[in-house]
Amino acid sequence: MTIADLVARARTGSQRAAGRLLSLVEGEQRDEVLANVGHAAVRAVPVIGITGPPGAGKSTTVGALVGAYRERGCRVAVLAVDPSSPFSGGALLGDRIRMAAHINDSDVLIRSVASRGHIGGLAAAVPAAIRVLGAIGYDVVLLETVGVGQSEIEIAAVADPTIVLLNPGAGDAVQAAKAGVLEVADIVVVNKADRDGAEQTVRDLRAETDAPIISLIAARGEGIADLLVTIDDHHRTDSRTRRLARARAQILSLAQTRLRAQPDVDRLAQAVVDGHEDPYTAAERLLSATAQRQD
Repeated sequence: MTIADLVARARTGSQRAAGRLLSLVEGEQRDEVLANVGHAAVRAVPVIGITGPPGAGKSTTVGALVGAYRERGCRVAVLAVDPSSPFSGGALLGDRIRMAAHINDSDVLIRSVASRGHIGGLAAAVPAAIRVLGAIGYDVVLLETVGVGQSEIEIAAVADPTIVLLNPGAGDAVQAAKAGVLEVADIVVVNKADRDGAEQTVRDLRAETDAPIISLIAARGEGIADLLVTIDDHHRTDSRTRRLARARAQILSLAQTRLRAQPDVDRLAQAVVDGHEDPYTAAERLLSATAQRQD
């Protein structure tokens, strides 16, 4: 089956074809898939990013949001970016287990994407995957990231809004502020709000961020309606300036990933350590070598 056939089938609702296309954009056929999708057919699909420390309830919250968007009649795609195994390169599929309620829904696509060591926890294939999902008719993309620290701020390059999920107590609010995660939070959610310390956590967060703060009990669906209203309000305030900023961050992030993979990096690093090059000249040489390869 050709890529054009896969695109046509995915647009008529074939999850198998959609999954195959997403597999291809993770590999060497990414450009071919994007060429078949075409620019004119791509609509700007809303991307909602959810990040936060492990155990905060990200997948439970995503599952609740999927249900809420399905009630609106939306086709929903979930991209769960998992850390790659340093040995096998494989991604964990725990998100599919936690979102089992939606597995048999033909209008919900749940996909694990291995981060493959990409800086910030976002797979290099994610921007292409989002473009494909928009082209084949999905109405919203929920992007769940690994949630491992400061590097998670890269989610802001592809998602709007970026939702930072925290738990009551345990110093999550303070740690998130120190890690810089709150700086890119468009919405902050305190999950498991029935626990002791939830109100204090909200007060601590109000001192650290101007972003809207939502209290949530995702496992019971409590607060999801408020979160949806806040997301809708945020979408209405989006602007070309903010879209340009996201595009710029995305380009720079992907460019950095390409530079890190260049074979000259190790050689130039050795030259700097041995005193034969300074870092500034080495950086210029790396950029020049990369440009020559593109030519």
